[in-house]
Amino acid sequence: MLEKENISLENMNSFGVVHKTKSLLIIDKAADLINFLNSNSIDKSKIQILGEGSNTLFTKDYEGIILHSQIKGIEIKKEADDSVILKVGSGENWDEFVEFCVKSNYFGIENLSLIPGSVGAAPIQNIGAYGVEIKDFVENVTGIDLSSNELVNYTNEECEFRYRDSLFKKRLKNKFFITSVEFRLYKNSKFNLSYKDLEKFDKSKLTISKLREEIIKIRSSKLPDPSSKGNAGSFFKNPEIDKLKLEEIKSNNIDFKYFEVPGKMYKVPAAWLIEKAGWKGFSDGLVGVYDKHALVLINHSSESGGNILKLSNTIKDDVYKKFGIMLEEEVNIV
Repeated sequence: MLEKENISLENMNSFGVVHKTKSLLIIDKAADLINFLNSNSIDKSKIQILGEGSNTLFTKDYEGIILHSQIKGIEIKKEADDSVILKVGSGENWDEFVEFCVKSNYFGIENLSLIPGSVGAAPIQNIGAYGVEIKDFVENVTGIDLSSNELVNYTNEECEFRYRDSLFKKRLKNKFFITSVEFRLYKNSKFNLSYKDLEKFDKSKLTISKLREEIIKIRSSKLPDPSSKGNAGSFFKNPEIDKLKLEEIKSNNIDFKYFEVPGKMYKVPAAWLIEKAGWKGFSDGLVGVYDKHALVLINHSSESGGNILKLSNTIKDDVYKKFGIMLEEEVNIV
């Protein structure tokens, strides 16, 4: 384990904002963190858990301890004729893990190619893209309960997965340090081509490597590379509305897009709302909205995340005024 003090977070967040943390702990073994917690008096309310910073917006210097996993390793825990269970260290890069699965012909998460971040962050956010969510492949999540300093295991059901949400993002936010995740993947093709840009492919002729290649092309065409344009991908969640609100918006917008979800609710693309409100392509020189995808907020040259937060709040207020729908951030704001 490595401990650093007064460290810049510029290279640890995909927005590239220049804030510092009072203390940074880089953990490569679960036992080291347990020993540290047992040996030091720490204000645990000032602990922030950070993966690769691809879904976090820092708005100021952090006056506490940031825990960052560098726990590595991919191992087969159990294997059957049609499936395999892999135990993966929380510090592994997510897309490198997907690439490993594709090369091994382990099917299931290929649609989640090129999503930035770490394996440990995947269940927190219940990451999803192109018709696939990680909740459908997680067997269990293991980590350190920061209230007891003990290793605890949560089954899939206990993780309370929902749309871009989980137990770890709500009740256990910054209270549970994930050390590893176990995934069940499949040895036979189970391609999900429900996303409109994938419907053109013939399942009988498609390979897992070809699908990953196509997913990467689609994602790259719609979302900017954080190394050239500071961003965290989708900044807002797609909101859910009831039938009454649906009919109200439909009556005024012939191009309104939506789809039904359980509970007699309807999910609305936040990007459509933001674009209709006139924000797509906006820039004030410091921050802006991506001109190819309205869900993406861009950091052009701002050293502070506060400017991005201000833009986010302005967009939320404007969308609410125009549609009566309050957007919710997908990004974790610190």
